[in-house]
Amino acid sequence: MTPAELARVRGRLVGFAEAMFEPLARADQRRWGECYLRGLMLDGKRKSVQPMAERLPDGDEQALQQFVSQSPWDWRPVRQRLATRMTAAVDPDAWIVDDTGFPKFGTASVGVARQYSGTLGKVANCQVGVSIHAATDQASCPIDWRLFLPESWDHDLERRARAHVPERVRHRPKWQLVLDMVDELAGWGLAPPVVVADAGYGESGEFRLGLEERQLAYVVQVKATISAYPEAVGQQVVPYGGRGRRPRARYRTKRSSLRDLVVAAGRPAAKTVAWREGTRGKLRSRFVALRIRPAGVKLRRAVAGGELQVRWLLAEWPTGQPEPVKYWLSSLPEDTPLVELVRLAKLRWRVEHDYRELKDGLGLDHFEGRSFGGWHHHVTLVSVAHAFVTLQRLDPKPAAPA
Repeated sequence: MTPAELARVRGRLVGFAEAMFEPLARADQRRWGECYLRGLMLDGKRKSVQPMAERLPDGDEQALQQFVSQSPWDWRPVRQRLATRMTAAVDPDAWIVDDTGFPKFGTASVGVARQYSGTLGKVANCQVGVSIHAATDQASCPIDWRLFLPESWDHDLERRARAHVPERVRHRPKWQLVLDMVDELAGWGLAPPVVVADAGYGESGEFRLGLEERQLAYVVQVKATISAYPEAVGQQVVPYGGRGRRPRARYRTKRSSLRDLVVAAGRPAAKTVAWREGTRGKLRSRFVALRIRPAGVKLRRAVAGGELQVRWLLAEWPTGQPEPVKYWLSSLPEDTPLVELVRLAKLRWRVEHDYRELKDGLGLDHFEGRSFGGWHHHVTLVSVAHAFVTLQRLDPKPAAPA
């Protein structure tokens, strides 16, 4: 925003900041929180503390640095208010799960390591943040965050001490961090209509089982090589030979890959579906939807010899392609329309939109502090700023006088 644009919404921003930062114990913390939001939203190439302080008429670099990096305020109650407010405002069709990289120089910033970042498309020196976004095709907003801590940080006591990493915080797989956030959000009284995720999460049998144990529906992208049976395949018992233990029921048919199941169904099974308006008109492609029984090792162990659950397999098979190009598994009910499966599978575009705005417009990856608390403070404040901008889009009318 330009200074003039920010001035026009200043009253509304102050009210929003007061509501979000009410849990902060001290008045000066709440004041600097609102000031930090204005710094994030004002036009400017860098959104680290020094340039923000220089752009703000009431900016104070030392005070802002203290507020975001050293002050011990708890970010969790702020996120709870943010998640509750934005869930009500967005009325999400799904929660989208993803992660994003924060490029870094050196080794001191909390959680930094040589690791793969989907954002960068390569292994690089970076931090990785995992997030959950409440989303529809019209609006979306991050509602919770975790910092991924590589295993190398578990035993590096010197780096942990310098970055003020709490003793309880240890390496956890990204899919487990998502389940931790889902549980935290549930403790705040929030639950997803459905969870949407890319293959980095969807291919994990533990992640899908974790969602099912919490009775949460999902549509997650997976790899073509995941094993499964057709829905009609069941357990079999071979005839008893009269000696030893009686044979137990088990799956005796050879498992197939998701790719082979869709290819066996053939091109005639594909139907054209349009799911939303793009910049050049309706987005369309051809999709196959089958009822199958995913049969990975962890899923077979989880049912302990029982029947494997029937799930949706959705595959995108565009015209002119020799085979499908994308695959999803879903636990949505059997009567879910194909167009709804496709719409939810394709909803992940919103999280890319969020990350672009969070980084390019609001300085998500511009934080120069190194501490665990500072990282969480910054991503929380950026999320609050993003929420305010989202609310402005949803309801652009100026606030009524108090």
